[in-house]
Amino acid sequence: MGKILGSWSGMRKYLEQEMLAPCLRGRVRYGCTAYVGMDGCRIFEVCVDNKQLKRFSYETVNYFFIENGYRQDAEIYGVSEYWNGFWKLVDDVPLECRTEYTDKEFCSALAKYRNEDIFKSIFSDEPLIRMFAVFDRRLGKRTLDQLKKTIEEQPEWLWEFYKIRFEAERIL
Repeated sequence: MGKILGSWSGMRKYLEQEMLAPCLRGRVRYGCTAYVGMDGCRIFEVCVDNKQLKRFSYETVNYFFIENGYRQDAEIYGVSEYWNGFWKLVDDVPLECRTEYTDKEFCSALAKYRNEDIFKSIFSDEPLIRMFAVFDRRLGKRTLDQLKKTIEEQPEWLWEFYKIRFEAERIL
């Protein structure tokens, strides 16, 4: 997590208890897993009602690159072939053009969200920051009602986050 964000247990408490909208408390869970041998890499996930909505890891991003034709490898046989060219693609393919994100991108967005005004966060250019912001307790029903009109402008993967909040607030 790094010095900027502190411990994962502290971040989880911040996200699930301090900043989460009351209508979502007990329904939203943020998870973090680190496996031995992952060289400090983590897998983050966001779950609602015990269903995983989004996962953040190098693996999910690389799979996205392969499935969406960013990788030109005809067949991938081993570990080195699987990761070949990954870092260049991470640098070359902007966040706005992807639907999957790394654990470091998750942490970066979380750090920005924590240090920005809620209105700056909910209207951020970065979809990950908007993901955190839409569940934030500081968003009122009037703002959410305005956001409902913009849902189709959001990346498709983010629609479910917005819909969950709208349904929880009975903004239909």
